[in-house]
Amino acid sequence: MPRRTPRNALDRLRTPRGFHGFLKGASVCALLAGLLSPLSPAMAAGTAPTSEKTTPATAGTISKAAANDHCGGQCSDILPPGQNGNATLAQILLNQAFGTQPAHAEDQLGPYAGLATGYSGLTNDKINTFFNDASFGVPDGQVASTVRPAGRGDVTIVRDKKTGVPHITGTTRYGTEFGAGYAAAQDRLWLMDLFRHVGRGQLTPFAGGAPANQGLEQQFWRSAPYTEAELAAQIESAAAKAGERGELALADVDAYVAGINAYIDASDKGRYFPGEYVLTGHKNAITNAGTIEHFKRTDLIALASVIGSLFGAGGGGEVTNAISLLAAQEKYGVAEGTKVWESFRQRNDPEAVLTQHAGSFPYLPKPGNPRGRALPDAGSVEAEPLVYDRAGSAAASSATGASATAADAAVTSARRGMSNALVVSGEHTESGHPVAVFGPQTGYFAPQLLMLQEIQGPGISARGASFAGLSMYVELGRGQDYAWSATTSGQDIIDTYAVELCQDDHHYLYRGTCTPMEKIERKNAWKPTVADSTAAGSYTMRVWRTKYGPVEYRATVGGKKVAYTTLRSSFMHEADSIIGFQMLNDPEYLNSPERFRSAVQNINYTFNWFYADSEHTAYYNSGDNPVRADGVDADFPVWARAAHEWRHWDPAANTAEYTPASAHPQSLDQDYYVSWNNKQARDYATAPWGNGSVHRGNLLDDRVRKLVADGGVTRAALVKAMAEAGLADLRAEDVLPDLLKVIGSAPVTDPAAEEAVDRLKAWHAAGALRTETSAGSRKYAHSDAIRTLDAWWPLLVKAEFEPGLGSDLYTAFTRNLPVDESPSAAHGPTGAHAGSAFQYGWWSYVDKDIRSVLGESVQGPLARAYCGDGDLAACRDTLLSTLKEAAGRTPAQVYPGDDNCPAGDQWCADSVIHRTLGGIKHGGISWQNRPTYQQVVEFTSHR
Repeated sequence: MPRRTPRNALDRLRTPRGFHGFLKGASVCALLAGLLSPLSPAMAAGTAPTSEKTTPATAGTISKAAANDHCGGQCSDILPPGQNGNATLAQILLNQAFGTQPAHAEDQLGPYAGLATGYSGLTNDKINTFFNDASFGVPDGQVASTVRPAGRGDVTIVRDKKTGVPHITGTTRYGTEFGAGYAAAQDRLWLMDLFRHVGRGQLTPFAGGAPANQGLEQQFWRSAPYTEAELAAQIESAAAKAGERGELALADVDAYVAGINAYIDASDKGRYFPGEYVLTGHKNAITNAGTIEHFKRTDLIALASVIGSLFGAGGGGEVTNAISLLAAQEKYGVAEGTKVWESFRQRNDPEAVLTQHAGSFPYLPKPGNPRGRALPDAGSVEAEPLVYDRAGSAAASSATGASATAADAAVTSARRGMSNALVVSGEHTESGHPVAVFGPQTGYFAPQLLMLQEIQGPGISARGASFAGLSMYVELGRGQDYAWSATTSGQDIIDTYAVELCQDDHHYLYRGTCTPMEKIERKNAWKPTVADSTAAGSYTMRVWRTKYGPVEYRATVGGKKVAYTTLRSSFMHEADSIIGFQMLNDPEYLNSPERFRSAVQNINYTFNWFYADSEHTAYYNSGDNPVRADGVDADFPVWARAAHEWRHWDPAANTAEYTPASAHPQSLDQDYYVSWNNKQARDYATAPWGNGSVHRGNLLDDRVRKLVADGGVTRAALVKAMAEAGLADLRAEDVLPDLLKVIGSAPVTDPAAEEAVDRLKAWHAAGALRTETSAGSRKYAHSDAIRTLDAWWPLLVKAEFEPGLGSDLYTAFTRNLPVDESPSAAHGPTGAHAGSAFQYGWWSYVDKDIRSVLGESVQGPLARAYCGDGDLAACRDTLLSTLKEAAGRTPAQVYPGDDNCPAGDQWCADSVIHRTLGGIKHGGISWQNRPTYQQVVEFTSHR
């Protein structure tokens, strides 16, 4: 089987070896033989120390939550691969050698995968075949263990037999949060430790110098290069602004951190800590020498900066926008080039699917007479170097620079989207109660970035998912009589400023004064580890910061030397959202959809929030949207001058005037809501390119709209709509019919082309789904048609648009928006085996262009016709020639194989593979395009 060198940090995480190449080949057996025998019984078995006061489950053991549960057994959830993300060294070695799994490490993966073939016959009573019961508490006879962490009498952690999810019940607030921290460390200590180092740009000293690790730490640290003092100040500042709730949040954080550290101490003493600490040289398996560093408040902010960068910070890209605009103007002239650029940008496309159906919510409209634009001189843009002083393996590695660049693209794409939501009001359901199916798509990792928990204590009553290391509250889940979830919204809270240089390259003009840039450095060195054979090396990461944010590019503007900086409203405010999450967990506070909206208004990251109880549904778009100066076009770099700054911007605190809550898309009891990272509302300009006539959100909207029109919607019906949309090929469902209409405008006489057309027609008629012939067959129905479209799409897009645009402009536009993101597209922004597909592509461009050639009505058309230069016969020739070429490509050519799959294996090329972040790896599952954590809820009553 062909093998390839992983291209970037996130790419390395996509391989089964993942992380940094854990335990290659023969070394597994040697380590197993050499290390297993000396392990203490506790470490080998993964058991808890006696100081935890563990009570084994016995017949008739009961753990009942004190909280009221108004779901009536109709709340379910799922989070693959499993709850347990920690593994001892022995468990890691056994997994690597024989594929065995620690308890609850993979037990949610099978039900999750099974929905792809089992959804069609789904009924309400079969939902928990594919999901877990998300009721509060643990039923009689289902208690696996009861732990009083660190011997405390004010909190218990009960785990159920089926999933091992912790149910934390405290009699004091401190004890409750202590238990939450302890449970988090039980399930995700290694992952939490990994990401607190990622957030500080210090992954390589912690885990080794593999290119994957170098690229990962470089990407995240560039966007949040904080000092320790700044990390500490952020949480104190967030608390100070929130009064009593802020004081409570600080106390919760301190208790949570204390719980984490109690587990570290207990696992160290009992020698059942995660085995990755041995493999990376932090602990000695035989002598137990070495330490696992305690956590502190600032670690949580470092973690939050990573999560916020990935999922909650829309915007940026102004420099690449400028480059493509200049290319368009070079091709067509200023006026026509600008028109062409705007038609591809689709800032406010009238055909875009909307989450908010009614009303207008203007945000960042294109100014009629833009002020302050600072477009670079052609060819002058250069990325700001991040890495200096390479030595040892860092100097020898040629992959690191490319790794960082590709990681940047991957993280940018993750920032743009993934999660989905389907919510139907009670007016249209069988029961008269709202129904919701929703969840975040945070990527498929092992262990998962999210973890499940139930927390019951003074002022807290919730079950759901939280990011590991930030689980003092449930972040997405359900309360006593309501549930909530979120999707990444991506509205623009990031701007690029052109700061004029003075004196030298590291001084700039700030409000007329020559001001030195601030130099922030990380000097990272590493040694070889058991898990990573990379030789010793070192390098320095350096970021130059200005009051307008970190420097990302250098260029000239009108001959003047400038640095392009990136300023986001959440910079220096990574902790501010803690108050909103605290409110979501508080049953005394959150008792209505109005209170829900007031809670999520305290979340400064860019998310769409959805709510359902037994009577109401609600939606709100969160984020600190800065008010721009009059005339500023936020799609392009602007001069760093007072006249173009955010209104009432305070550079010391990075605060500004933000758009009021009333200006954010929001509604109550809309007939239905769908979101798949599509456009929020009319006139609400979002950052991502591609919010046009064909978007992944259409796959949900078409199905849910039909369900609502028919009435009597059930939980099973809504799950089926989600599952079918998650198996649909967007190109085949929404664009292929018009492509075939052009081809069918005259008889097809070429036998090969005719056969390909017939196959595509049959596939579309059957639903345009990428589904197995039967469960476990590892072969798609209509596999030849699917292969043909996978090969055809990039060929037809290039042939359709490049002749008219020219190669320079075509290439520039593909940097703004990739052409394709099929499930098997390793070249796409999310990479191979990532699950999420059809978020980024030229679907709308092809759709609008082809409809224009056909003479059909197009709202918000492209500036000109491209296929065949607008001539139907010439367009048909283009489509037929590329289709014939695509149909002639072999499976091995379309699916060339990688570290996971042999060449030509279509099913495997699409398959979802959890990217290993530790020592345990899991098998692949059939592709489906759905959230990694998902809830199905229908409340039967209300407090």
